[in-house]
Amino acid sequence: MTRIGIWMLYSFSSVLTLEIIPRLACSVPQFPDEDSKLRATALQVRRGGNCPNTAEVLQQLLLSGGGLGFSSTQNQPDSAAGVVAVTPPPSQEQQQQQQQQLKLHLVSILPDVGSPAIRKILSSFATPPAPQPSPSYDSESLFESVTSAASATATSVDFSHCLYRKGHDEAASSYIIRSGATGSRTIVNYNDLPEMTTDEFMKIADGFVSLQHDHNVDASSRGFIGEDCWWHFEGRIPETTLQCIRYLRQVLPGSTISVEVEKPGREGLAELAAESDVVFYSKSWAESRGYTNPEACLRGELPNCKKASLMLCTWGCQGAGALFPSPAGTGGGNNEQTAEVAEPDYLHCSTAEVFETQIITVVDTIGAGDTFIAGIMYGLLMASPSATATATATATKDRSWIQSTSQKEKKKLLAFAVRLATQKVQMEGFNGIVKGW
Repeated sequence: MTRIGIWMLYSFSSVLTLEIIPRLACSVPQFPDEDSKLRATALQVRRGGNCPNTAEVLQQLLLSGGGLGFSSTQNQPDSAAGVVAVTPPPSQEQQQQQQQQLKLHLVSILPDVGSPAIRKILSSFATPPAPQPSPSYDSESLFESVTSAASATATSVDFSHCLYRKGHDEAASSYIIRSGATGSRTIVNYNDLPEMTTDEFMKIADGFVSLQHDHNVDASSRGFIGEDCWWHFEGRIPETTLQCIRYLRQVLPGSTISVEVEKPGREGLAELAAESDVVFYSKSWAESRGYTNPEACLRGELPNCKKASLMLCTWGCQGAGALFPSPAGTGGGNNEQTAEVAEPDYLHCSTAEVFETQIITVVDTIGAGDTFIAGIMYGLLMASPSATATATATATKDRSWIQSTSQKEKKKLLAFAVRLATQKVQMEGFNGIVKGW
């Protein structure tokens, strides 16, 4: 029976919404003094945003058909190259099946559907839909479609759940100044779009609940829509995001929920982590809490993450660490109701392990964390025992696999994401990130 995996990537900005952000990045010899004039050495304008970046990388991975090499590397030596080997592209039939089984959805606040900014945003993805206003256009409509009548390919990012704010022509924007002298990045954000509300999000979730009972949806797929949803949240506006996550637990209890804990000093992120199945911590957040390495962060936060089956922490050029909570008995995750909790496995992968013979030249670090998240998501899909037959996005819900898989397989998952992120920092943007693998 074919399952349809659905990845819902939600972006929330400084109040609640939006992270499809056009980014203007200029490079300067040194950071300018106040009230001074300085000539930039380079200028780049591109679409940004944490979740959209992750969606763009996932899209390229699916279209390329590259894998983790779990089967092809089993008889190879345990070298760094063997750990991160990527399988050859699948046959056309296999690739077509994979594309049909997985759907990517993005929910974000966007400008007016007729604004020039919309076309620029949608065209930044590999297979962009053409904007087409509906006769029944309503800026508050939750399912306003801006795609063309022709059906998009399965690996296209679905924008039909975005909220298009009527009368607002400008997307949220980030202006980035990169200093050549120190390597620092100074970011100024602008956002004039009305923010997403909890009620709007709940209606979107209800739409996916109704799909389970929609007889127009293929019967073999209908029952898996809720079970095979992965909802990934940026850790923004924690108090509102927490309500959204808890609502999902009520109406789509089979979904996998992940969250990115990134910005230091933002209150409420620990509460989001406590409700999630997969947690991604940033180095800056960890250091703000007094942690000096990924393992210290993950073990220190473990008591708070009682539902998590996988915790990860990136650490810049030092790679990333992963913790696999492994309770004895049933209950799943680091469940406080479990009578006995085994010591969780910790693994680390450095950039030197995945690029052992190459010199790493850092070009652009913006979006490296988003790329790492995409690598883990894709890796979990490919590494799932059912990946060859189904594209279920709930590998983390099958905690028996997460806990029973070998250290070698877990290391491959982590190494794949680290290599992908390391590849990203050596190039501008994301286009062509999987070429040459």
